[in-house]
Amino acid sequence: MPSIETLVAFFGVSVLLALTPGPDNLCVLLQSAQRGWRAGMCVVLGLCLGLVGHTTAVALGLAAVFAASAVAFTVLKFCGAAYLAYLAWGALRAPASVPEEAPATGAAMAPGARVPGGALRMVGRGVVMNLTNPKVLIFFLAFLPQFADPARGGMARQILVLGVVFMLATFLVFGAIACFSGAFGALLQRSARAQRMLNRVAGLVFLGLAVRLATAER
Repeated sequence: MPSIETLVAFFGVSVLLALTPGPDNLCVLLQSAQRGWRAGMCVVLGLCLGLVGHTTAVALGLAAVFAASAVAFTVLKFCGAAYLAYLAWGALRAPASVPEEAPATGAAMAPGARVPGGALRMVGRGVVMNLTNPKVLIFFLAFLPQFADPARGGMARQILVLGVVFMLATFLVFGAIACFSGAFGALLQRSARAQRMLNRVAGLVFLGLAVRLATAER
């Protein structure tokens, strides 16, 4: 079990990493603005569940095997890029759900009152996004063991504990992003024109992330 001092330091570093702009928090930001804070929180939950897979792989030594395989890295990154491109296509084609003639204070359902497409679908979106990003796995492989001390017990158990702390930091930071972005998006969702603009921005961002992942090197 890592010491309290180590866990506190690790939590602080994890919070800073979660705040650093990247595919995951950008996805939370955009999905919350488009679909409401509840949808954003579902994506956050999915991303954290994906971290469970990465942490387990590192703890069991599977991540080292994966990192040594250029083929596995390439296949996974192209799967992730294809999924991001799919999200980009969906965002660019998404229609505005508010009629043009609806007034700004109309009785349309407020974003966040429900999760379009279902909560499980949004959770699954977060899981797939996280697990199909090989850079997250390689990052965990390099990052988590630095805070584990062989003198304090089994490395696998310590890595699992550190993974849980990282997930907690991620959930708190990404959850805050989802809530703030959802509140801002609620204002935009009252305008069909603003919705279309937001959908296009989301599509372009997802497309850019897809290109970035597809061209990533180990």
